[in-house]
Amino acid sequence: MTEDEIRKIQASFASLQSNADELGLMFYERLFTTHPELRDLFPRDITPQARKLVQMLALMVNGLNRLEALLPAVKELARRHVDYGVKDEHYAAVGETLLWTLAQGLGPAFTDDLRSAWSTAFSMLSGVMIAVGREEVWQL
Repeated sequence: MTEDEIRKIQASFASLQSNADELGLMFYERLFTTHPELRDLFPRDITPQARKLVQMLALMVNGLNRLEALLPAVKELARRHVDYGVKDEHYAAVGETLLWTLAQGLGPAFTDDLRSAWSTAFSMLSGVMIAVGREEVWQL
């Protein structure tokens, strides 16, 4: 990722902080609408999970310019996801839902360049999570 992409992602995420709870809930509403098969992976009351999602996004967004410090947290998150039953193909559903949610939250500010930067970041981090998840499953 370039410094410019990281800066754009961080600035766009900062602009969403005032609506963080709503965005988390919007994300899960969309995820369960477009991928109902994923609903059973989550608790019935999704509100705490929506907050965790936004907190984890904040950690990742703020750590993009310090990947060596961020990667241990990403790897630990991947290990927990294996325990929850997350499969490789679920990451694509989450990625498309994240981009949709960002588009809703940012409106016209979600330009093609910004979409591309977020997509690159998600692909990079989810790629790490998928690789770690495969290692964990292999060791089971």
